[in-house]
Amino acid sequence: MSKFFKKLGRIFLLIIDSIYHVIDKIIIMPISRIVYNLNKAMSANNISFNKLLNRPQFLIVISLIFSVICFWLIDNKVISLVDTEAEIIKNVPVKLVYNEEAFVVENVPETVDITIAGRKSDIYLAKQLGEFEVELNLSKYTQAGTYKVYFTCSEAIDSVDYILDPSYLTVTIKDKVSEVQSVTYDLVGTDDLDPKLSVDSVTLDSNEVIVKGSQDRIDEISSIKALVSVADDSYTEEGTYELTSIPLVAYDNNGEIIKNVEIVPNTLTGTLVLKSYHTTVPISVLTTGKLVSGKAIASVSINGSASYSVDIYGEEEEIKEITSVPVYINVDGMGSESAKNYTVVISKPNGVRYISTKNATIAVTFGDETQKTLEMSEIMKRNVPEGYTATLDSVKPSVQVKGVASNINSINDIKGYVDLAGLGEGTHQVEVKIENNNPLVNYVVSATVSVVIKKD
Repeated sequence: MSKFFKKLGRIFLLIIDSIYHVIDKIIIMPISRIVYNLNKAMSANNISFNKLLNRPQFLIVISLIFSVICFWLIDNKVISLVDTEAEIIKNVPVKLVYNEEAFVVENVPETVDITIAGRKSDIYLAKQLGEFEVELNLSKYTQAGTYKVYFTCSEAIDSVDYILDPSYLTVTIKDKVSEVQSVTYDLVGTDDLDPKLSVDSVTLDSNEVIVKGSQDRIDEISSIKALVSVADDSYTEEGTYELTSIPLVAYDNNGEIIKNVEIVPNTLTGTLVLKSYHTTVPISVLTTGKLVSGKAIASVSINGSASYSVDIYGEEEEIKEITSVPVYINVDGMGSESAKNYTVVISKPNGVRYISTKNATIAVTFGDETQKTLEMSEIMKRNVPEGYTATLDSVKPSVQVKGVASNINSINDIKGYVDLAGLGEGTHQVEVKIENNNPLVNYVVSATVSVVIKKD
């Protein structure tokens, strides 16, 4: 506070000094010259100026004349004792006053700018006195409609001019209506949830809320969502957690947040159940590229084991559909050497949040390729169009089985399939395929079968 008064004292002294210099230059010096010249002229005519100055009536008349002249000059700003300055105060909050229970007000900015103009000392003092307050008072309007309304500003210093930008506004006042709407929830912060955990269920204490606002705004509402955050450091294990102060948001058909509506209540409580779903599935090794002619893969081991499995975590409905986790190795041009080691990254399949092993070492050995021919025992039908039946001819295509002798000798039964996706009614020639996830065996089938598709 003492620093403030010291600064104020310095400003006051500067003002007094400025006034003195102005008065000396504009008033005292010219009057002194006039008096000197008048005395000189009167002395030449044997008139004593000193005698006139000793007369009270003369002094009163002279003082009155100069007072009137000074007043006129200052009042008409012919003489400016202090320079005028201006400063802009940006983003001053607007206080909106209206009947909130009955109306909704639109097109009102949250902030306005204020330009304050006046003497530098007055501007400084106005800024020191506290925050500026701008108000838009609509309390006198009792009916819906469009009105031109002026902002008002608290003026702490009378000698300072306060100019608002904008100074007035055309606002729309609408009747407030209310409507009951259902509430669903959205999960937020799922990326921050422990990857071994999954949300089993969320229960809200209420499935309905009251929405208040103008009719056109309420008509835009597509959904009311409770935003349930699972980004909480306390969620470290399976269990049931109490939720408090769940925020509610209104969305339109485009997923944009609708403002200028009131949701009652504006928060909800509920419970969150977290569980850890996991299953164990094998790693399947798939190959890309072609070995050199006459060579085949003799054996594959993953982290030193012929059969290696990992634990996967995620949503129950998604991970139960996963039967294996694939990894790929490139064998293009391989086979001349006896063995090859690969270091691979095990990628998480879709729906998997966490996998117990992220890297693996795959050891592959190579041997001489042999082959044998077998007849396909069965051809399965996939993606039969709904409302139709499919009939295959009785031909069983031959299949060449290639690999090292120890791997193909035990194979005596082969099943294939035809994919009927996108086919309509009629007779079609469809390629026969074999699903093969075994890198030790290669199946070669070049055949089509006749498929007749009819309506049920």
